[in-house]
Amino acid sequence: MSARDKAVSALVLAPGASASRDQGALVAIDDALAAHSVQVERIDFPYRLAGRRAPDRQPVLVASVVAAARKLAEDLSLAQDRIALGGRSMGGRMCSIAAAEGLPAAALVLVSYPLHPPGRPDKLRVGHFAAIKVPCLFVSGTRDQFGTPEELETGTATIGGPVTHVYVEGGDHALRRHDDEVAAIVASWVLALRA
Repeated sequence: MSARDKAVSALVLAPGASASRDQGALVAIDDALAAHSVQVERIDFPYRLAGRRAPDRQPVLVASVVAAARKLAEDLSLAQDRIALGGRSMGGRMCSIAAAEGLPAAALVLVSYPLHPPGRPDKLRVGHFAAIKVPCLFVSGTRDQFGTPEELETGTATIGGPVTHVYVEGGDHALRRHDDEVAAIVASWVLALRA
């Protein structure tokens, strides 16, 4: 099988809580990958489409990711495992749960993964990590209150696939003013999977 056969051909991107598909980092990633013929599908969760502020329950959010990934694979006539999944914060977490629950995926792109609620390092959101077997990229700020670099590296140690961590110096959870940097990191990593 050639590298082209294994390439990430498309990426589903989900936003963080209270944000839309037009979240700055997602748009920047879309633009960066479009230049390399990687199709990106930015999604909105049902609560956002309905005009509600509070996110849907986890099963609804995960089902939205699954439906979007399946539709994109069908629309592009691709095998499901050619589609990468990812997003910012809550959106990325839902993508990681979808992959852990069995949705075939080429890779996971997780920007500002919410490892734990701020100030609650005892409430780790890593129970599903051991079921993840695909390459994972974690892009986080060095000042992210949802998980320090050390906490992230410890928490992701159970992931079965190769894990790459890239840290944005001085960035907090929102990674404000770092959209282009985040997009460049994601594009470089995704394109390297073709090599």
